[in-house]
Amino acid sequence: MKMNIEIECTPEEARRAVGLPDLTPIHDRYVAMIMDAIPDGQMKPEMLESMMRGWQPMGEAGMAMWKRLFDTATKSG
Repeated sequence: MKMNIEIECTPEEARRAVGLPDLTPIHDRYVAMIMDAIPDGQMKPEMLESMMRGWQPMGEAGMAMWKRLFDTATKSG
């Protein structure tokens, strides 16, 4: 037997329902660090990569995740 259940909720409600912690303060701090490190809004991609490599906790797997994120975000549809 196969059953499908649809639950309509926000990401915040889903996070709370499964008991995941709220990482918003950490995310906000991470973004603030990136923004503080970018001088006058101008930064070369290699500088950003070097900075993120030092901050992210997952080593090369983390860098691969960021690369996929940026590649997806910059694709023109």
